[in-house]
Amino acid sequence: MIHEKINKIAYGGDYFPEQWPKDIWKEDMRITKLADIDIMSVNIFSWAMLQPDENTYDFSELDEIMDMLYENNIHASLATSTAAHPAWMAKRYPDILRVDFDGRKRKFGCRHNSCPNSPTYRKFAARLVEKIADRYKDHPALVVWHVSNEFGEECYCDNCERAFRLWLKDKYKTLDELNRAWNTKFWGHVFYDWDEIVVPNNLSEHLGTDTFTAFQGISLDYKRFNSDSLLECYKMEYDIIKKYTPNIKITTNMMGAYKPLDYQKWGKYVDIVSWDNYPTLDAPMSKVAMNHDLMRGLKNGDPFMLMEQTPSVTNWHPYNALKRPGVMRLWSYQAVAHGADTIQFFQIRRSIGACEKYHGAVIDHVGHEHTRVFREVAQLGKELTRLENRIIDARTNAKVAIVFDWENWWATELSSGPSRDLKYYDEVWKYYHAFYENNISVDMIGVEDDISQYSIVVAPVLYMTKSGHAERIDAFVKAGGTFVTTFFSGIVDEHDLVITGGYPGELRKILGIWVEEIDALPSGQTNKIIVENKMDGFNDVYSCSLLCDILHLEGAEAIAVYGEDFYKGTSAVTKNSYGKGTAWYVATSMDEEFMADFISKLCLENKIKPILGKKAPKGVEISIREKDQQRYIFVLNHNEESRIVEIDKPYKDLLSGKSLEAEVEMAGRDVMILSEL
Repeated sequence: MIHEKINKIAYGGDYFPEQWPKDIWKEDMRITKLADIDIMSVNIFSWAMLQPDENTYDFSELDEIMDMLYENNIHASLATSTAAHPAWMAKRYPDILRVDFDGRKRKFGCRHNSCPNSPTYRKFAARLVEKIADRYKDHPALVVWHVSNEFGEECYCDNCERAFRLWLKDKYKTLDELNRAWNTKFWGHVFYDWDEIVVPNNLSEHLGTDTFTAFQGISLDYKRFNSDSLLECYKMEYDIIKKYTPNIKITTNMMGAYKPLDYQKWGKYVDIVSWDNYPTLDAPMSKVAMNHDLMRGLKNGDPFMLMEQTPSVTNWHPYNALKRPGVMRLWSYQAVAHGADTIQFFQIRRSIGACEKYHGAVIDHVGHEHTRVFREVAQLGKELTRLENRIIDARTNAKVAIVFDWENWWATELSSGPSRDLKYYDEVWKYYHAFYENNISVDMIGVEDDISQYSIVVAPVLYMTKSGHAERIDAFVKAGGTFVTTFFSGIVDEHDLVITGGYPGELRKILGIWVEEIDALPSGQTNKIIVENKMDGFNDVYSCSLLCDILHLEGAEAIAVYGEDFYKGTSAVTKNSYGKGTAWYVATSMDEEFMADFISKLCLENKIKPILGKKAPKGVEISIREKDQQRYIFVLNHNEESRIVEIDKPYKDLLSGKSLEAEVEMAGRDVMILSEL
């Protein structure tokens, strides 16, 4: 629906006209037209204005806003305003207020301040959404629905405790099964009545932090429950809206690798994925790219919406650094390169008060268009208009997949060992970064996704082996695929119960190894690995750290061995022929040099080449989207200085209109979108 009405990459951002006198609205329309802006998200935090008391609703101002957008050829991403309840509601119905991890009941304030299991919240939220959906279902400005805003946070109140027990009854059916799954005979935790179960926080199972818990199974289930509770709130709104507008897409803005919510589960219930991208200026661009690909992967690789980014400053970073000239354009095209079909900002006009008054905006406090940031916004708007609909709905057809699983993330970092320094996201990123540096496209997938179309599947730190996943890996490798996993994999089932019989559990036969012990290296301490038989493409020695699995070969071949400590000479990197394919095990956290050589070797063995045939200069990202047998190759120079990029055949750059071949000198922070001639 969105691109039936906006037949190009939609361009705009969050707009809060309710914060301004109406004479400013007309000026906002004039200025934003200069930047070819065609979509605005409105009504995001307006609940208190729409509903001043329990029985009164006033949509007159929102009517004016929606009409104004339509009259100015701007489409509405219409939000439901349920992200922050009104103060009167908190005063009259205190059950709506959240309780924090330390057991303290919050007062009214901030946002994300509603208990997701409060009957009061759900009643009033549903009533508001019903009225909004009915009122604006036929409004000509409406192009997409925006449910709430950045769902998140956790609650530990009595509402949630009661709801948790019901969730557990539905999941486990009997207390016997719950006690088995949680291993409650440890420390005498056996439950004989559902009402004996309490929420796991600093008043019960936790010891100071949300990752230090006495009972991983209980805390893991609460994370699942919390994600599901918020999802139920979203689904409640979704179902109401669908009754009125079955053909208009519904989304809610996600936040990339946001740990508290299992977005792979959420992705099933949004019509189109949208997310908010706020990296720091010194963030590795491969991490930003990975987050884009993670969001794209939530709906089988469908294009997504970049719902928010800043035109320049992010106010909540420790240091509010400006985006340097060219960076906003560059990062916007990076989003498009990885699957974005909209480019949107927070915010259209800069607020004058409260905590986001110094956050970047299309229109700054000066109030006119004569600023550096606006000139860059306008330039990008003109370019997106010239691109028309060429790239809309184009997809990435990767031959490499990396497995990322939220429940595995939670379980890994709830684990009572072996190292507090183990960070799941960072270990996954190390592998993504190595493919990124080789200009190889990657799909980020979940454990339930089909893997048969890939040549290489990498599952770093696959600590939790969910039901059926090992069988899918087994079939993939037997059929000729290349599978890679690492230390601390195959350890537990989905209840965080150890799979006995030797690590890595259900993966043991596929990998051809048995892990006997796991050594944790203190921060700053390293070991080294020595490559056996001078393997082509590898150096002789590399550095490793964090964890070192001490393993035995059960059919696999040792590619590298440890160089130090009492396990010196034992296998550190193994390769196992299994069926028609190959399974690799990397038993320790390797340095960047090894990762680069290892991934290059895997790609060479699987005949996967860099997108333009050769690896680009460092700092130059190359990505690809395809549509109707046409390839669109994005070349992004993240360096401040110019770089020479070799291209494999003649192309046309859709941004400059130039025909290119052989070698191209790219200016610093410049972008090319190459189309085959």
